Amino acid sequence: MSKDEPGLRERKKAKTRLSISQIATNMFIERGFDAVTVAEVAAAAEVSVATIFNYFETKEDLFFDREGELIAAHCRFVRERQAGESITEALHRAFHTAIDAAAIPRIVAGEGRFVRTIEASPTLRARARFALDKTEAALAETIAEETGAAKGDATPRAVAAMVISIERMLMEDARAAVLRGDASAAVKRRLRRTCDRAFELLESGVRGYGRRGKAR
Repeated sequence: MSKDEPGLRERKKAKTRLSISQIATNMFIERGFDAVTVAEVAAAAEVSVATIFNYFETKEDLFFDREGELIAAHCRFVRERQAGESITEALHRAFHTAIDAAAIPRIVAGEGRFVRTIEASPTLRARARFALDKTEAALAETIAEETGAAKGDATPRAVAAMVISIERMLMEDARAAVLRGDASAAVKRRLRRTCDRAFELLESGVRGYGRRGKAR
């Protein structure tokens, strides 16, 4: 019995965390992130403010509750890449998965209210940028481990920076599409094309692109 207790305890903690986050996110979407206090979230969730901060380090974490999972997913795709598959090929595949089955359905849901809530809050916009910075750092570290890169080798950092730049571009395009009210299927098609072209450039390079011709 004692062997099963930690698992049960962790499941209960995860359930409580999810419940608090869902209540908070609904409040943020309804009223705006900056208009809702942590104390109000605690009251709605019937827990103390101290309990909330036991589960979430910051107020922003209540909204971006899956940040850690998403960062870990980037690294997992690199570690679990298929035989013969390069790191960029694995991440390209991961981005396709996100576009088709994860990211787009979530951000389009509810007429894009999740995205609109971020757009209306400078605090959340800043946190979204910070999340990408954290993802880039974690990805660079994983790439270095997976490739056995020597200390001081800039390659893992450069690859991670380029991959996250693609992600940033896709997120910006998705956000703009949602704010315009574009249909989900059309958004997916456009994001896939952009994603494929960006990874093509990443893998083949841009040497000579835009080289100015000789003056006549």
